[in-house]
This record gives sequence, structure tokens and C-alpha cells, in this order.
Amino acid sequence: MTADAARSNDHSARTPDDGGLAESPFLLACRRLPVPHTPVWFMRQAGRSLPEYLRVREGVPMLESCTRPDMIVEITMQPLRRYAVDAAIFYSDIMVPLRAVGVDLDIKPGVGPVIADPIRDAAGLDVLRPLSPDDVPYVTEAVGGLVGELGATPLIGFAGGPFTLASYLIEGGPSKNHERTKAMMYGEPELWARLMERLADLTIAFLKVQVAAGASAVQVFDSWVGAVAAQDYREYVLPHARRVFAEIEPLGVPRIHFGVGTGELLGLMGEAGADVVGVDWRVPLDEAVSRVEPGKALQGNLDPAVLFAPWEIVERRARDVLARGRTAEGHIFNLGHGVLPSMDPDMLARLADLVHEASTDDPH
Repeated sequence: MTADAARSNDHSARTPDDGGLAESPFLLACRRLPVPHTPVWFMRQAGRSLPEYLRVREGVPMLESCTRPDMIVEITMQPLRRYAVDAAIFYSDIMVPLRAVGVDLDIKPGVGPVIADPIRDAAGLDVLRPLSPDDVPYVTEAVGGLVGELGATPLIGFAGGPFTLASYLIEGGPSKNHERTKAMMYGEPELWARLMERLADLTIAFLKVQVAAGASAVQVFDSWVGAVAAQDYREYVLPHARRVFAEIEPLGVPRIHFGVGTGELLGLMGEAGADVVGVDWRVPLDEAVSRVEPGKALQGNLDPAVLFAPWEIVERRARDVLARGRTAEGHIFNLGHGVLPSMDPDMLARLADLVHEASTDDPH
């Protein structure tokens, strides 16, 4: 996608090239253009592994912190003061738009999202009304503040993928086997389709709010979709994922698609229409290249657990990821999942520096 791709009619949306962003290695890599070095950022780089984050969040519930623009800006900026990352990721949660439209939920420490009234029938769909920008004014305000602070550093907006949101809503919280979710998917396909349609609408609307306010790229986290077999993904998930990316395309910002345990789905995730396919640590990047259709960049994919090993192991593994990433049309270095809570921030700082140093002299 070119930088001057068609934009929406919302004139509050910035063009991706404003403020020096045209030279951003992250955005260039997303568009499969030459880069001065391999760009790097880390999923969950803002948050739980940083002592300064824990100090700011002390006594403030998770979802409340996602509705306070000053806190959102501070937490989003914290990792950029520590790490030489090439992009910021908006501090929020995939549950925020659900909460904003009236779903009774909470994020419980040590558990995750908990839904008070899980959706198990058609009547349960009534709570999922459309999301408007007026439902999330704190997002618009925070993104605007961040764009001003970040300058030429891109801000990545994000939202949850429809399958992952559906799983939380149906199960009532985190699930290992997604049994209720699959029971609806297989046994009540019409109800499943209606639920997925509403969740796709919610994801689209939440992403549009962030882009209109100034986000330079977006990532869809369909974290749990790896629980679905390929043929089921094609039938029950792909149409909705495809609509999400199609609706965002006219906004002219790169779109990233990521899920965990999705090695068998990488080709289908590419078909969904994103510009960049995120790869978790289970599939080597050069193998992922053969699974994803041409015309896509890849993002990933160092195993987060490697960061707990001695530095020489981290360096060797990171260089291997970089080498394999050179087989892709574009490569953004990242972990194969999010930063873990007990990870040493100093190791991430060294890793970001290494990625830049090791890739500066290599052809991209």
C-alpha cells in the first residue's frame, strides 16, 4: 500500500506521511519498502514489565487506566524512554470497546477479562450496540496527545479480533479449550455469524477512532484464534476478519494481523487482507514466508522466554530471526508474543539496540 493511498472522508485523520513519518523504518517495512535497518517494537512493551508503569497504575484498576488520557499517554511513552523502538503501541485493552458499549465486564488481576453475563443466546446480542467516537472520547484525546509527543515515531492503534472477543463473551472469561465458543460456532452457525458480525463492526469502529485521531498503523490481535482448525477458520472466521481489514484499507494505514499458535493459519490470515502478518515463535520466519501469500510483510518472532537466558543466547537467537526475516518482502522484528511480566527491561533495551546494529549494514 502506498503512502498516498486513499483516505477516509474524515479530515481529522492525518496522512501517514505527516511529521516525518514517511521516513519511519517501521512504516516503510510495513509497506515492503527499503529500510535503513530492521525496525523493532515489542508487543506489550508498555505496561506490566516496567516498574514505572506499576507505580503509575498503583491503586488504579486496569480498565479505568484505559479511560484516563493522561495515564494512557504516560504509559504509552514509558517504553520509548527506555528502548530504541521504532513504534509506540497505544496503551489500551481489547476489552475497552466492549465495556464502552455497555458490556458488564472487569479485568481481574491474575485472571483476565471476566464477563458478568456471558452471551449464550440471541437475546444476549442486544448488549452489542454500535460503537461511536462519543463512546470513547478518551481514546481520541489520548491518541491526539501522543501524536504530538511522538513526532516522527509512529503510533500503532489496535483492537481485538472478532474470534477472540467472541470467546471471552461466550465463555465468560479466559478459556483453555473454548468449548462453549466452538459449541456455538458448530451448533448454532447463524447465531455465531450474527455475533461475529457485531464484533467485527465493533473492531472496525474502534480502529477507525484511533486512525482518525492520528494512529499511523493498526494491529488486530486475534490472540486465541489459533484454537481453530484451518477449515473452521475459513468458514467461521475468515469472512469477518476479511471485512475488518477491507473496511480499514481506505484509511491508508498499514494493517497488521496477529494471533498465537496460528502456524497452520498463516496463509489464511494473509488472505484476510492485512499488509503485515504477525508470526509467533513456533514457526521460523523463512518457513512463514512460504505459508503466506506474496505481497505481505512479516512481523516477529523471537520467543519471549529466550529473554530469560544469558545474553549470548539472546543475541544468537535474535540474529537468527533477523537472518530468516531477510527472506520476507518486509520484516518488522518483534517477539513471538507479548513481553512477559517478569522480563528484565534492560534485556529488551539491549535487544532493540542489537536489532538496529546487526541489521544496519545488511541489505533490506
